Order: sequence, then structure tokens, then C-alpha cells
Amino acid sequence: MNHKFLVLRRILTAGIILVLLMCVFLFSVNVYVINKVSDYVYSDLDKFQKNTSDKSFECILVLGCGVVNGHPSVMLEDRLKAALVLYDERVAPKVLLSGDHGTISYDEVNVMRDYLMERGIPSEDIFMDHAGFSTYESMRRAKEVFGCSRIVVITQEYHLYRSLYDSRILGIESYGFIATGHEFVQQPYYTAREYLARFKDFFLTKINPQSAFVGGDKIDITGDGNVTIG
Repeated sequence: MNHKFLVLRRILTAGIILVLLMCVFLFSVNVYVINKVSDYVYSDLDKFQKNTSDKSFECILVLGCGVVNGHPSVMLEDRLKAALVLYDERVAPKVLLSGDHGTISYDEVNVMRDYLMERGIPSEDIFMDHAGFSTYESMRRAKEVFGCSRIVVITQEYHLYRSLYDSRILGIESYGFIATGHEFVQQPYYTAREYLARFKDFFLTKINPQSAFVGGDKIDITGDGNVTIG
């Protein structure tokens, strides 16, 4: 058999084995992350309230995910509707909106704030985190900028496991409430992307890098949310 062919076959075999090992590792990390926090994920309000009746939450943290023409995307609106339910049930006295406001032309958090205010939540109870550029950044800032130690996180289920994993590794006692309402045709894509994101954050929390966006003044989450207007 040709020597070059044997070498090529060995390289190909090694490559296939390496890819398979990486896939197994990726899957294992995802299973670990999900299992680590699955006991803290809720979709039923009664069950959530029963199991957390001894907890005093500082805020409801809503993670941003996109706005369209100055309005929340469908996915984001589902999250905001869940926040309204929890706030009305007095699960927590404050709402923290964490999203991307990196430019003047793109502003998730003020759109989220306007939506909640139009539906009855007073401005003083709504805090905005303008630098929630990623899940990890949102959780790090919740702790280090806003001083959160016990929170309820709202997002879709596929995203909730990573959100709780990041926050708990960072030292926040977090519980998750699933935003429901719509099913998305893009869900297989979201799920596949989340597999990679969980893998990334698993190692990110091991390295535990200091956020570039935690400097400046600290904000008291128990105070007046109007201080975050901007």
C-alpha cells in the first residue's frame, strides 16, 4: 500500500477521533451545567412560590435579547410578561433589566423599561444595566455593580441553565423562572448555539476574568431605579 496513503489515512483517523472526543466533551459539559442547576428552574408559579417561600429576593433579573423598531422582540416580550407576573405576585420588590445599550441607536434596556412602566411598574422599581452585553457580564454586574446576592432570573428555558450556572458560580443565590408564550421556528438553531455558549461559559467561570464593565459607581438595588436612567 502506498506510504503517502497510509499517512493520510492515519491523519484522517486521528482527526475523526479528535472530533468525536471534542463532541463527547462538549456534550458532557452541557449535561454537567444543566444538571448542576436544574433544581432551581421553575415554570409553574405556585410551585416556585411554595419552594422559595423562605427566600427574600432582591430583584427579578430580566435578560435582554433584542428589540425591533423600538419594541421588544417576541422572545423578549415573553420575558417581560413573566417579569410582570412575578412583580405583581410580589416575588421581589425590584426589577433589573440587563441588556445591550452599547450605542445610541441600539437600546434594549430603555425599551424594556418603557414596556414595564406602561403596564404599571413604577420607575423607581426598575433598574437598568446598560452594559449587559453577555450572560456572564450580566451576572457579574448584577453582583458587583448592583450588589445582588439572591435573585430570580427570567429567560427562556434553553438559556436559563447557563444563566443560573454563571450566577451561582459567581456567588449569587439565583433561581430561574421560564419565560413561556411562544415556540420559535429558530429554536433548533438557538439550542445548538447554546450548547457552544454553555461550553464557553463553563471555562469562562473557571478563569473568572474580571469584567471590563464593572468599574464606576456601585448602585444599590434596594434604592431608586431612576438613578440608572441614561
